[in-house]
Amino acid sequence: MPAVSVLDTLFSAADRALRAVFAAPHASRPLPTPPAGAPADGAAQAAPQERQLAARLMRVNHAGEVAAQALYHGQALVARDAATRDWLLDAAREEADHLAWCEQRLAELDSRPSLLQPLWYAGSFAIGAAAAAVSDRVSLGFVAETERQVESHLTDHLARLPESDTRSRAILEAMRADEIVHGARAREAGGVELPAPVRVLMRLASRVMTRTAYRI
Repeated sequence: MPAVSVLDTLFSAADRALRAVFAAPHASRPLPTPPAGAPADGAAQAAPQERQLAARLMRVNHAGEVAAQALYHGQALVARDAATRDWLLDAAREEADHLAWCEQRLAELDSRPSLLQPLWYAGSFAIGAAAAAVSDRVSLGFVAETERQVESHLTDHLARLPESDTRSRAILEAMRADEIVHGARAREAGGVELPAPVRVLMRLASRVMTRTAYRI
């Protein structure tokens, strides 16, 4: 690859990183809304402790979306096949909607994102690049397993959200639907099943991030 192309690739990766961590995200799709007849923002009238719980859960989900951006960006940087690289970047753009939705919801709940966003991005970028360095099929398998675990995580958060917070619930349900599609597409594109120890390590890493982002 010519030196100029390498530099262009690295500059593009740096630009994506800075935008994901420091720039205000912009969604290409409108914010999901509750079903007709449901309160527009039931959390506004919720008890303080319920509102705080909703804010902390959405902060965890925001941190997860920062990590998702980083994973896809790291995988795209190292991908060998151009079609795989394009697919990863397209998926990252869809995940950017989730990031914007979570950030908007945090503002509505008078809360803030995790203070450790640069750490979440850097660590996840390195993991994504390492997976892609093995092979594109392993990289796609990593996407499939990640989305499977994220789907489970979102299902847990939907169960924990206060019943009154229909607005956050609509966002998480839309996110979960997207994650299911991303995982299925990664498997269809040739993603391989990861070894059990790798899947366990992924769950442990996710648990550390979620527990930390819940508080910081």
